[in-house]
Amino acid sequence: MNDLQKLLKFDSETQALAQISGRLGWDQETMMASGSAEQRGAEIAAIEGILHARRCDDQVGEWLSNINAETLDEISKAQLREIKRSFERAKKVPGDLAQTIARTTSVSQGKWATARADNNFSAFVPVLEEVLKLKREEGQALATNADLYDTMLIDYEPGATADKLSKMFGALRPGLVELRGAILEKEPAEKLQGSFDEVTQIKISSLLAETFGYDLNRGRIDKAVHPFSSGSGQDVRITTRTNLHDPFNCFYSTIHEVGHGSYEQNIDPKYSLTAIGQGASMGVHESQSRIYENQLGRSRAFTAWLFMQMKKHFGDFGIRDADDFYKTVNSVNKGFIRTEADEVQYNLHVLLRFDLERALVSGDLLVKDLESAWNDRFYQDFGYNVKSASDGCLQDVHWSVGLFGYFPTYSLGNVYAGCLHEMLRKSCPQLDNELRKGNLTPATNWLQEKLQRHGALKLPSQTISDACGFEPSEVPLLTYLQTKFSEIYDL
Repeated sequence: MNDLQKLLKFDSETQALAQISGRLGWDQETMMASGSAEQRGAEIAAIEGILHARRCDDQVGEWLSNINAETLDEISKAQLREIKRSFERAKKVPGDLAQTIARTTSVSQGKWATARADNNFSAFVPVLEEVLKLKREEGQALATNADLYDTMLIDYEPGATADKLSKMFGALRPGLVELRGAILEKEPAEKLQGSFDEVTQIKISSLLAETFGYDLNRGRIDKAVHPFSSGSGQDVRITTRTNLHDPFNCFYSTIHEVGHGSYEQNIDPKYSLTAIGQGASMGVHESQSRIYENQLGRSRAFTAWLFMQMKKHFGDFGIRDADDFYKTVNSVNKGFIRTEADEVQYNLHVLLRFDLERALVSGDLLVKDLESAWNDRFYQDFGYNVKSASDGCLQDVHWSVGLFGYFPTYSLGNVYAGCLHEMLRKSCPQLDNELRKGNLTPATNWLQEKLQRHGALKLPSQTISDACGFEPSEVPLLTYLQTKFSEIYDL
């Protein structure tokens, strides 16, 4: 074997081990007994130690230096780009620090869940302080400039900077606040009535997953407190959750995670267990989950089909017809929980977290003051007070597991989804006719061809601009939201 072949074989084994580590995380969220957290932390730390050693192995550096990238094809160049980025990152982070972070965040996840259940932020403060300290140490080891937050962003959205995102979000926020205010002055949409059997919810959830193209021969659906997706290639798993009085929580969590899962399943099989065999970034990933969930799943055309499915399985549930059902699916109401937020308000939740975590990382905000800072900012953006820590700064798992820099990719994904949707509509002018039949194939095929099959072959911004034919901006998303909700609420 030549050096390139040796490097790619070594990296494929590293990718396989990373998938095993991910499966341990999936099990922790779905199947593992609560008393197993300490041992699971040790197991994950052990695998992380092996992964870190492989990623920064001197032999990898030697292979990289011996390979002339100029002689390679596009795929090999992309693989080398990603392997090199991983190698250089791993070289800068001490192995014991990587293991400590893995162990600490595994255990802190359970402590977060307890604090959230108890509505006790004070109990979580020392845990979060330790996680933040470790992540700042990691950031300082990696930093190539003075902004630690930019260093953290690279892990989730290569090429993004806090300044670029701040400008984009700054242009997005005023329009969202204005639209939200206008909507909440109107009469609210009708609500679902009665209770909805959880077994039936899961049955419809599986139907939705298959309708949106999720391959259950290479995946599965389980329940979790915080829905997520995991894996790639031939083993992609998603989770959902049920609520006896709110089946939309289950249905749209499922569609959202199917967007993530289908992206991974639809990547070109020849990229499997390689450095480009997963999504291009978290922002690009989120574009798939959001366009599946919102622009497609909450469209007037598709909700007409979903209305009939719910009537078939649940009988009368208080909504007169498909038009009223569409308004109910897209209702804008006061609330505290990001994952339950409507399209108009969702990004306001994310922008709040983006600003607060930047302040935490820079040291401008102390962990002990996070709850009050959160509550103050929430009141500014939403106009009412947070009632409990579980509705506020303890609602998300991300900070407990050290995912600083992750939150902005949610809004970036929405921006990307707005751009993709604009081009999808131009490319598929008869799309609504198919959505009314519950046929998502034209949309999902277009997304697979234009974006999903490429995996991480290209950098994130290039992935989106190539699919859309233009540079991404917040304008298509704002236009879509203003048009849709002005029509729904007669603004």
